[in-house]
Amino acid sequence: MGGFACDLVLRSVSIPGGRIADISISGGRVKHVGSPLPAEIELDCRGKTVIPGGVDMHVHMRGGIQAHKEDWKSGTMSAVAGGVTVVVDQPNTVPPIMNEEILRQRVIEAGKYSLAGYAINGGVSPSADLNGLWRGGALAFGEIFAAPSSYGDSVSLKDLKVALERIQELGALATIHAEKIAGEPSENLEDHSQKRSVSSEIEAVMEVRGINTAGCRLHFCHMSTAGAVEAAGDATVEVTPHHLFLSLERFSPGDTGGKVNPPLRYESERRKIWTAWDRIDVVASDHAPHTLQEKGQSFQKAPSGIPGVETMVPLLMAEVRKGRIDLVSLIEKTSYRPCDILGIPRAGLSPGDRADFAVYPETMTKIAPELLHSKAGWTPFEGYDAVFPEIVVVDGRIRYREDEFFPGVSGWYGGRGYIGGRHKKNGADTAHS
Repeated sequence: MGGFACDLVLRSVSIPGGRIADISISGGRVKHVGSPLPAEIELDCRGKTVIPGGVDMHVHMRGGIQAHKEDWKSGTMSAVAGGVTVVVDQPNTVPPIMNEEILRQRVIEAGKYSLAGYAINGGVSPSADLNGLWRGGALAFGEIFAAPSSYGDSVSLKDLKVALERIQELGALATIHAEKIAGEPSENLEDHSQKRSVSSEIEAVMEVRGINTAGCRLHFCHMSTAGAVEAAGDATVEVTPHHLFLSLERFSPGDTGGKVNPPLRYESERRKIWTAWDRIDVVASDHAPHTLQEKGQSFQKAPSGIPGVETMVPLLMAEVRKGRIDLVSLIEKTSYRPCDILGIPRAGLSPGDRADFAVYPETMTKIAPELLHSKAGWTPFEGYDAVFPEIVVVDGRIRYREDEFFPGVSGWYGGRGYIGGRHKKNGADTAHS
């Protein structure tokens, strides 16, 4: 650090409770809160909102033979530009992550290109090597499909029950995609929503809970209805921005830009899910990029999925500016709770906290697809209000500033089965806590 006491200081940060303080950062952690220490770099944060970096616990970073849709570089550029500093990749890749060797290759690929911290979940099927995946560093298991999706085979309730018993024995978390389907393929968005209905989502949640006699820790992914959120009981739940902000009425019946699993709902149901805001643990993007060409196929052939990692926090920041939600709940649902659920150390404003931050201006803007960084090249949120970060800090270093990216080594967050649960950075292990 050339004689400096720390790497970076965030000057004049508003601390919850009304205090203004300087945040001194060293070695990827908060070193001191108060008067600034001599630093290599200082950032003036007066008039800005500084919050911990987002942890998106549900992304599909594609890559490999799907790299035309997204890869680790483009996907994490998109994440960081949206204030997300840790992403959790789902295992329904090609090939799916069903053993330790495939997981290892995925970790290596991410380590070469990811601009954000990253973790990777292990897949679940009757043939999956759960022990090997846990030993190899899977952060959690799933999303486990209780209904088929574009790139995920469903698991029968019988096989799921056995898997939950094994996951419980390992002390791991199972993340569940809970749906039931009444016939496929769908003809249009309304048909898609009816065949994956509100009542069937609730029923699927109850069935999964019912077979979980082992008491495995459950997390329900991308709930699309208030009823499903409530049906989850003591399990943790996530919702997506597309289920919070988009409804069937926004799209023409055949518009594949709104095709997603679980499906979008009618406006009345979309409004209901906001009433469950206090019960919702996590907002995650379910970032599932497909190209415009792929989405431009017939409704039956077009894949389900919406890109969203870059717009997730900015959409919610706009709701904070409008007074619909408070900043504390945004931080809880996009950063603190995901960390607590997954066992990742929190980013925060206290000494010892992980030094991942996003600095937001006061002004709102409109979402424009040409300004986003995903290879998808489109967004269903075009024209929506948003507040995008000006500066993003990852592992104590500026990784993004006013649409310029700065390379750096990002950490892999391996699960507790990997050498006791460690954060691996540039080939060297450093303890999570």
